[in-house]
Amino acid sequence: MSMPTDAGYPSLTDRLTPVEAGAYVVAATFLGGAAAFALGDGAVLFVGDDGELRVPAHDGGVVSTAVAPNLLVTGGDDGKVLKFAAGDTPEPVGEAKGWIDAVAIGPDGAVAWSAGKKVFARDGKGDVRTFESPSAARGLAFAPKGYQLAVSRYNGVSLWFPRTEGAPKELTWKGSHIDVSFAPDGKFVVTTMQENALHGWRLSDGAHMRMTGYPGKVRSVDWTSDGKWLASAGADAAVIWPFQSKDGPMGKAPKELGIRPARVSRVAAHPKAPVVALGYEDGCILLARLSDGAEILGRAPGEGGPVTALGWDRIGSRIAFGTEDGKAGIVALPEG
Repeated sequence: MSMPTDAGYPSLTDRLTPVEAGAYVVAATFLGGAAAFALGDGAVLFVGDDGELRVPAHDGGVVSTAVAPNLLVTGGDDGKVLKFAAGDTPEPVGEAKGWIDAVAIGPDGAVAWSAGKKVFARDGKGDVRTFESPSAARGLAFAPKGYQLAVSRYNGVSLWFPRTEGAPKELTWKGSHIDVSFAPDGKFVVTTMQENALHGWRLSDGAHMRMTGYPGKVRSVDWTSDGKWLASAGADAAVIWPFQSKDGPMGKAPKELGIRPARVSRVAAHPKAPVVALGYEDGCILLARLSDGAEILGRAPGEGGPVTALGWDRIGSRIAFGTEDGKAGIVALPEG
């Protein structure tokens, strides 16, 4: 397979607005009209039409984040959980002893967070319930419907219903499970693993799905807006698994998008179109279309360290990014 040179792509690099974040960028998203960057030094940087505003959010670093349309939740190594809702003023929503390992945003204003084995879920009315995980809770995700939380940990996932007294349902598979997500239709749960693999369960019957073959750890996954594909990092292309059928990716080969001589470090699916943004370890950003693999260059390689954060605005007209070495920016797509 011949590899195109980065100079050979159609390019949006003239539509890139660079931002000096000044610290490791943990997450990049949009709140209202402004781009928001959660930073490893504990601040959240807002960049809008009226300039930049740096909000000192945590005493210490931001160690975990979750995003949803016009929402950013940050967990700090100060044990605090903050919510930014379409603005630059944080609302304290929770705390725990020790640093916050994971946070999640749920339906109707719900938020979850974990510290060690302790997991907390707070509903939109402010009622907080707790659950003790069998081992340290590494990842959290709310189901798309109903008040249910997936907790990834060593040897599997616990499915917890915070409003009920019964024991959580356990999904087991040997190994260390890091991040966790639900398919948008709620039929599958998928984890990233400490080994170079993803693991999935079909919730109707607990059937297992092994997604392997990665040369590196998968530190980023994202579902396409229609829920038919799961994009993943960890290889020299984005690996896109099919979830159109009731069997998910079992027995099917994934697509590969954006093959380059550098490993994909972040993926972010467009909120409406069948397009995925890919960030690479050499700082490059590509936008790739699922239907035909067409690619557009968003940021040239070599202008900063590995891409650590990617996030679209609500309508998919802009994408914010950040890197390991504190470089950041906003790429605006052409109208139409």
